[in-house]
Amino acid sequence: MDSKIILQTNFPDLKLVKQGKVRDIYDVGEYFLIVSTDRLSAFDVIMAQGIPMKGKVLTQISEFWFNFTKSIIQNHIVATDVNEFPPECAAYKNDLEGRSMLVKKAKVLPIECIVRGYISGSGWNDYTKTGKVSGITLPSNLLESEKLPEPIFTPSTKAEVGIHDENIPAEEAEKIAGKEIFSKIKSAAIEIYKKAAEYALTKGIIIADTKMEFGIYNNDVILVDEVLTPDSSRFWPLSTYRKGRAQQSYDKQFVRDYLLSINFNKQPPPPVLPEDIINKTAEKYFEALFLITGKKIS
Repeated sequence: MDSKIILQTNFPDLKLVKQGKVRDIYDVGEYFLIVSTDRLSAFDVIMAQGIPMKGKVLTQISEFWFNFTKSIIQNHIVATDVNEFPPECAAYKNDLEGRSMLVKKAKVLPIECIVRGYISGSGWNDYTKTGKVSGITLPSNLLESEKLPEPIFTPSTKAEVGIHDENIPAEEAEKIAGKEIFSKIKSAAIEIYKKAAEYALTKGIIIADTKMEFGIYNNDVILVDEVLTPDSSRFWPLSTYRKGRAQQSYDKQFVRDYLLSINFNKQPPPPVLPEDIINKTAEKYFEALFLITGKKIS
């Protein structure tokens, strides 16, 4: 198993156009090349250490879900096999293998499309204060982590690295995207969530909520970025789920819990993470990949 941790990509022959919290995006002519690094962010702060193979896990889970949901809406994937990438990528084949996608150059909509099937996280915080999430009134007396009667669409602003996204009412998102496009992304997001959540349950995973992004390509709305990964979703083990409390999860929970235990101020610079926290986090990512796709990381 390749355990090299890639925190930064360095491809001098390729044109870097954007560096996100986890992904680096290169312009390779007709398409973009998205490379998932092993960087980890918690509380919107990028940690100094990475999680071994995390970028590969994210890419391979995303690829599975993009294929799984393409009957609902088309997506941006052109190729995931490095042998099908443009010739200038060949020199970097070893670093790109398993952690990169050649994608269409869509114009990304500036809205995070969040679908919640359970009440948790910032949604729970908003609900306890107002009884609402993103302007949607929910039943009274819901418990933390409780399943909602129906999944809800709760958009948020798409913030730059280091700035928190903010939940916004549907009306505001509609103004940003336009009525017709908003209607398309809302119905696609809910349908994708429902189909994926139903499948995940058969694998012992509850998808509590998830964040998606959409873009415009050839005047059509398509699904972009990553989809239904442990970085963009809350995956809970079905076997330990109990409403009325916070849940265990298949993601960076060990990192978050550790940072809270040392009273991290949620500002850079990040503290050094203990080796066992990194290893436990990696195991959770590997487990999520295996449960969802049946594949082991390679």
